[in-house]
Amino acid sequence: MIGLGMYAPPKTLTNDELEKMVDTSDSWIMERTGIKLRRIAEPRTACSDLCLEASKRALADAGISPSEIDIIVVGTCTPDMPLPSTACFLQMKLGAGRAYALDLNAACSGFLYSLSAADAMIRAGRGKKALVVGGEILSTVTDYTDRNTCILFGDGAGAVVLSECPDGEGVLSCHLHSDGNLWELIYAPGGGTVHPYGPEVAENRMHAIRMAGNETFKQAVTRMVEVSLEALQHNRVDISDVALFLPHQANMRIINAVGKRLGISEGRVFVNLERYGNTSAASVPIALAEAREQGRFAKGDLLLLASFGAGLTWGSALVRM
Repeated sequence: MIGLGMYAPPKTLTNDELEKMVDTSDSWIMERTGIKLRRIAEPRTACSDLCLEASKRALADAGISPSEIDIIVVGTCTPDMPLPSTACFLQMKLGAGRAYALDLNAACSGFLYSLSAADAMIRAGRGKKALVVGGEILSTVTDYTDRNTCILFGDGAGAVVLSECPDGEGVLSCHLHSDGNLWELIYAPGGGTVHPYGPEVAENRMHAIRMAGNETFKQAVTRMVEVSLEALQHNRVDISDVALFLPHQANMRIINAVGKRLGISEGRVFVNLERYGNTSAASVPIALAEAREQGRFAKGDLLLLASFGAGLTWGSALVRM
């Protein structure tokens, strides 16, 4: 990983503001989620706009130009349009003319799935440098009359520049899993071919995320622990060898439960959930960029990344910086 960057819109949505919209309170939200505020994109902002800002910062950090990028992979479940891909819009806006570009939808696991895909492409000789982005405008698929879900989600983007490197450095391994049998735990039913856009979708807010909170919590904790241990075992390292654990920022209770089961101290678990909420595929790359900015890891450190999302999907990666 030779470059990191993140971007979040300046507009915020606080718990106090949510109190005026639905039957909730700051104390209720903080107790159940740990979220204080979220970033919200202005109307008519495209997902690729957020991805563009994060990508510019990652490229500047890497010290390379867009013309040097061979591969662009964008993880998102809130694309600019059904087609073409958000990655193609990003390629155009960056001027990365030599890159081939694609989207990948694994919901909150989208960045780790995209990281794995780009890593494999580089290893297969399909390019030397890749731009991997997680970007979301979840405010466009949030039902602000549903107090159980509207308190969770925010908008943002994070980007990473990958480059060829010697074995034992960079992305050491990625581990991905899915279980489509549990799709009804987290889903947004409207807007696809099952329920195309129309009056029914609008009237019933079928474009918005629906979630079975209690069962989702159990699955998230179990799967993120399993896949984190899978990464450690695959690389024959112990959790004590990990300098920093960067989990998907979905819910503070989930993060605490996963950290406790892994046996990692709170000081080695990165959390920025309070200031951004759940940004889905943007969550892990935003955390990476902020953790580096705060000096939470150094060159040569081992980082453990883990995520869980709709699908169900979950994944992990072990990275040596």
